[in-house]
Amino acid sequence: MQIKGTLMLLGAAFFWGTTFVAQLSGMDGLGPFSYAAPRYLTGFLSLVALLIYTRKSRAVERRQKNYQRGYLIGLLIGVVLFIASSMQQIALQYSTAGKAAFITCLYIVFVPLGAKLLGKIIRRENWLGAGLAIVGLYLLAIGGDFSIQLGDVILFFSAFVWTAQILLVDRFASKVDLIELSTAQVFIVMILSFAAMFALETPNLSAMLSAWFPILYGGLMSSAVAFTLQNYGQRYADPATAAILMSFEAIFGALAGWFFLNEIMTAREIFGCVLMLIGMFATQWTLIKKSV
Repeated sequence: MQIKGTLMLLGAAFFWGTTFVAQLSGMDGLGPFSYAAPRYLTGFLSLVALLIYTRKSRAVERRQKNYQRGYLIGLLIGVVLFIASSMQQIALQYSTAGKAAFITCLYIVFVPLGAKLLGKIIRRENWLGAGLAIVGLYLLAIGGDFSIQLGDVILFFSAFVWTAQILLVDRFASKVDLIELSTAQVFIVMILSFAAMFALETPNLSAMLSAWFPILYGGLMSSAVAFTLQNYGQRYADPATAAILMSFEAIFGALAGWFFLNEIMTAREIFGCVLMLIGMFATQWTLIKKSV
């Protein structure tokens, strides 16, 4: 089951990382909420379709494993997710993608600290893996200049909110219907994004239509698929390991930039990816020893 959770969380990281390209291109002519609102609308509609398609199998699963309804807790986590994703989207206007990836993924450190405060047992290999991953992430995302801008400050505080989101999912993932949780989570982010769009921005329908592919990809693969994979993955993985696995969005983002935008990966960045991979395997050391 731990391997299953690992693959799910790496899948979530893949879609989040590749969506970084979509986020940056999607905001060309759109404000952060004008991009987020149709993105989460797309995600919500796809999750409603999945909700209807799986309703019978989920009902059986709830009866067999005594899972509770996931709508209420999904709304709560959705508010936290709205704050975190909005802070990241706004900060991208004032920061580079590399810095955004690095500062956001400081939750690698914050999650095990928070889990420890909540009484979770954090193994030594988790701390080792977190240390290697944060060094690797720095080499991957940050160049020689690390001047502090407004966006960097926003991203730093958003890392605490992402930490809260990860810990909340960890708290409830084994107890509720996760498709319902994902649907409610994306629904509340959609509603709040539309409210912020109309209150703070001037919606431009033609610009939204021009950005249809980044919106569609971000909505389907990041908002719907990735957050659902996160919810299921955290059912089988402890929060410290989950944080490291999800931070691989930085590696997938760099690879997407190389593939789609012809960005060149330096030796420093490749070494950073290697350190992150070693950090991931370090967190899985107990499982690896058991399987040998």
